[in-house]
Amino acid sequence: MISAPSRTSVVVIGAGQAGLSVSYYVRRLGLQPGTEYVVLDRGPSTGGAWQFRWEALRIGSAHRINDLPGMDELGISFETADRHAPAKDVVADYYERYEQHFALPIVRPAEVKSVYNRGTELIVEYVGADGRDEIVTDIVVNATGTWGSPFLPWYPGMAEFAGRHVNTTDYVSAEEFADQDVVVVGGGTSAIGFLLELENVAAHLTWVSRRPVEFSDGEFDVETAVAAVAMQDEAARAGRALPSIVSGTGVPRTRRIQAGIERGVLDAKPMFTAIEPDGVRMADGSFQHADAIIWSTGFRPELRHLAPLKLREKEGGMLVGQGASWKDPRIFFAGYGPQASTIGANRAGRMIARQVVATLSNLAH
Repeated sequence: MISAPSRTSVVVIGAGQAGLSVSYYVRRLGLQPGTEYVVLDRGPSTGGAWQFRWEALRIGSAHRINDLPGMDELGISFETADRHAPAKDVVADYYERYEQHFALPIVRPAEVKSVYNRGTELIVEYVGADGRDEIVTDIVVNATGTWGSPFLPWYPGMAEFAGRHVNTTDYVSAEEFADQDVVVVGGGTSAIGFLLELENVAAHLTWVSRRPVEFSDGEFDVETAVAAVAMQDEAARAGRALPSIVSGTGVPRTRRIQAGIERGVLDAKPMFTAIEPDGVRMADGSFQHADAIIWSTGFRPELRHLAPLKLREKEGGMLVGQGASWKDPRIFFAGYGPQASTIGANRAGRMIARQVVATLSNLAH
């Protein structure tokens, strides 16, 4: 078990794909693990957000998971992983091997509560196995992702609903909705995955989406993917709230999804207008009974712990370019905006690590 130092040069917050990538590269660039940099991870185990995903999500049906930098040294790859294995188990196993192989300084569980200035010092306050503690540091790399901050839009009557409100992070398995009337909200791959799992389990399924669901044929082409990432980058540089990647690419029409469309289970209705105690009022005025509403309505970057630094813009986002805060050069963002995919996080890891080392060098002079 690794203990956190009271003083270090770099604190990386989060040991998901982005945090591990940055950690790998700063070590390669010469920072000493455990003394010059440390990674704080709130998860009870390895795998980042993947360890909390639902059991039925398989490697073959999840978004493509790219290998971490240097993973080939271990002789493992997500490309050759068992496609029928639970994604949460495979990622947790591979990440554990990765952390051990490269002796990365991961402290867990360590939930960061606040990052703030104490005079000229940067303080990272966290709760670990032994209670509340703090680290004095020169640089913070925020790699917290979005899993801890699901977005739940407000609709009239939400508080009066007598059934269950379930967001993506709460979903465990289809069996808990057996013989229930379920409304699934959302237009992305998670909502679709829930519908396909619930198809022969729930008594009745209703799919609603706040905007029309667009399906794209085959894999994302390069032009579409580049355009979607450019939208994220533009928003980050302007300090706006980040748009959904799916809104710019559409949902890939895989054979499994096409079959669901043909069976009629993937038929999105317009968003309901209100929630009533025992169901929802549909856009056409009809009523649909519901025992549960599953909100698969996306996520927002998890940044509450950075609030004391006052980095947020009035437009709702952070001013970030090339992974660096434009307001505070000591703060970096890994896995934010255009870096949010596994391949984006890996490429950004090297870029951010180089900037971190350069910033440390400037601070020393």
